[in-house]
Amino acid sequence: MIDSICDVPGIKVGHAQDFIGGTGCTVILPDDGAVCGVDVAGGGPGTRETDALNPVNLIQNIQGVYLSGGSAYGLAGADGVMRWCEENQRGYDVGIGRVPIVPGAVLFDLPVADFHARPDRDMGYQACLSASSEECRCGNVGAGTGASVGKVGGMDLAMKGGLGTASLTFNDIVIGAIVAVNCLGDVIDPSTGKIIAGALTEDKSDFIGTMNLYKNKVAGNTQPNMSNTTIGAIATNAELTKSQATKVSMMAHDGFARVINPIHTLHDGDTIFTLSTGKHQADVSIIGALAAEVMATAVIRAVKAAKSCYGLRGLASI
Repeated sequence: MIDSICDVPGIKVGHAQDFIGGTGCTVILPDDGAVCGVDVAGGGPGTRETDALNPVNLIQNIQGVYLSGGSAYGLAGADGVMRWCEENQRGYDVGIGRVPIVPGAVLFDLPVADFHARPDRDMGYQACLSASSEECRCGNVGAGTGASVGKVGGMDLAMKGGLGTASLTFNDIVIGAIVAVNCLGDVIDPSTGKIIAGALTEDKSDFIGTMNLYKNKVAGNTQPNMSNTTIGAIATNAELTKSQATKVSMMAHDGFARVINPIHTLHDGDTIFTLSTGKHQADVSIIGALAAEVMATAVIRAVKAAKSCYGLRGLASI
């Protein structure tokens, strides 16, 4: 076990990034496809193929999940994932060929370094080529490359976000999470209740406390920075239907809420996918509750592994 979403049998993860431009992407590739559900809880999402995951619709299996920086421009990288899947004979059989189903979501990292640096088809393809069942890196990698947190005071007072992953097991069930943390709000250590990454004071000696600032400006004078959104995925070898996978995604957002405050604002596009790859029977409520727990752990790991760059202070460099 490597404390990664890759601990789920049949799951591979790959990353590609542009460290100079300050952006990147991450792919989650199930070896034999996966049942998938999604829940979008933020008010400003950038997504693709999420309608296909509605339980009433036709598609039952997906070939990959794509997480990316670059805002809406970054969705282009999923074309590279489709290209790789087609080359490897993965996709929905339409008789004359296969059409890969690759849902995805993006976060807003355009102001961090180079506005014109965005994940594209080549980067998405490279992420697939790098995919491994042993990938467990956190911090400044993949979709977390240009991520930042605590932006209520603007980018000058924000801190570095990043990518995090974690897993847990019980009996024969494995549940893993992966997340790119790029939130408007502060990240809070649940063991202490204290902010560990977020909006800084003008002299950068302490945290502003986003909720305290909100309370003082309840009339609506605060103009939140738009550079937000936390996106991630849960994977498990428990057997889930599309409806159940959707429910797990909804419950996994509780993991965000336990460690990020505020969360799910109009200026966040928070999205969580859930992939089911196995045949182990389990209670969906238990899977959802544990998914929230492991997602919260992945968020904390993301910011603790984030190194300072692009003028943003990272916890791993303090």
